[in-house]
Amino acid sequence: MKRQSEFAAALLDPRLACPPGLISANGADPESRFAVYRNNVLSSLINALADNYPVVAQLVGKEFFQGMADVYIQLAAPCSPIMSDYGAEFADFIEHFEPAACVPYLADVARLERLQVEAGHAADAQPMSQERIVEVLSSPALAADLKFVFHPSLRLLQSPFAVVAIWAAHQQEPPVPFEPRTAQNALLLRNGLDVEVLAINHGAHALITSLQQGLPLTTAMEAAIEHCTDLNLEHILAGLIRHQAIIDLLPEQVTQ
Repeated sequence: MKRQSEFAAALLDPRLACPPGLISANGADPESRFAVYRNNVLSSLINALADNYPVVAQLVGKEFFQGMADVYIQLAAPCSPIMSDYGAEFADFIEHFEPAACVPYLADVARLERLQVEAGHAADAQPMSQERIVEVLSSPALAADLKFVFHPSLRLLQSPFAVVAIWAAHQQEPPVPFEPRTAQNALLLRNGLDVEVLAINHGAHALITSLQQGLPLTTAMEAAIEHCTDLNLEHILAGLIRHQAIIDLLPEQVTQ
């Protein structure tokens, strides 16, 4: 076990020497073979991070991103062979990575891109028909106590920066100008094979968050109004219906 730990540590840190006792089957120099293998492993992990965080990579440039990724890899070995899973804590690392402090919105952009990966790999679910949703919600007495069940891919992010605008600006080449210092909330939802990234207001974020936590509609509205007095319930519900985010509406007494 100790030798395995030493091998893994040396594999991810170029500063460490080749582990002792390695033998090459074809008689080649073990240190040279190990160096090649280590380079391939590190390159594949950096590429995985770049694939999972393409906008982060664009924002800081290739050289800076590779240097930042090198440091992260030494601290966070992969726990799964699925490379889309790698880098789950990258945003938290970026937030405390001093050289990235000059791009204060970088960590939240990474959080957005992580949620995009999660939404893309979430379970499938059949959305509730718009007609059925409207029918159920048309009864005020019933609607007040309804609990919402959202599509498994739905994700929310609240940021003091314009994360959706920054992300959207980098979906074309060359990126368009953006103003980062405007607070923005994001809703991510997979529709078919594509993950939609939508900007939502504070009221919508507060209400959907409360509904995600299992609060019935009336209670969720009361909680949301504490954060946003101009809550527009009709507009929020219309958006959720239009984007097929709701998969079920349950009476409050029903538990899953």
